[in-house]
Amino acid sequence: RFSTYSLTSGVIETSVPFKLYLIVTLYNKEEIKKSPQRPQVIVYASILNCVIPDYLEKYYWWAYVRPWAVRIFERQWLINLILFGNYAKLRDIALEEFGENIPGRTLQMSCCYGNLTPRLAERAAKNGSVLDVIDILPIQLENLRRKIPQGIPANLRVMDASALNFPDANFDRVLVFFLFHEEPQDYRERTMSEALRVLKPGGKIIVMDYGRPISWHPVWIFIRLFLA
Repeated sequence: RFSTYSLTSGVIETSVPFKLYLIVTLYNKEEIKKSPQRPQVIVYASILNCVIPDYLEKYYWWAYVRPWAVRIFERQWLINLILFGNYAKLRDIALEEFGENIPGRTLQMSCCYGNLTPRLAERAAKNGSVLDVIDILPIQLENLRRKIPQGIPANLRVMDASALNFPDANFDRVLVFFLFHEEPQDYRERTMSEALRVLKPGGKIIVMDYGRPISWHPVWIFIRLFLA
């Protein structure tokens, strides 16, 4: 299956084996002057041997891995329902922590449904910065690419959050938005260790995830039925 990416609004890199086919559209100087947009470079990439963690395929194939799952779950109202009506509140808290303008380098570890990432990318672009987003699933990066507004830069990379291919002290801030509750304990520990490793001294890590509800909370019914 081929996926199409426009490099006018970002770059897609991968740290796993893949086969890449490039079709480059060339423009002469006069055409560039006439166009308000930068020349497009269309990349057709067939991702091969992308190693999906066992836990993702076993437990979350229905939510993230299959193309039909992305089509179903990429709905603002549905994500808000899954988060018990708290998506907008949690998204805005995360954005507030980052501030209106986001200088330097920012890393988001794993994609997420909803409109958080596009808004984060827009804030980074105000200072000429570029948001970096990594995910182990190319289909999630493809979905995110469609959500980011035209002209807003973003670097999307196929990468394992528990084994980042970045140098030490590379980012000013790191966001982990509803990832840890899906990872097994050993993955969580490695992911957090990697987040700390790539963070610059004095940088900020923002982690948002589910907390354990109090014993009498009705959400326990949902947990026992679907997550136990």
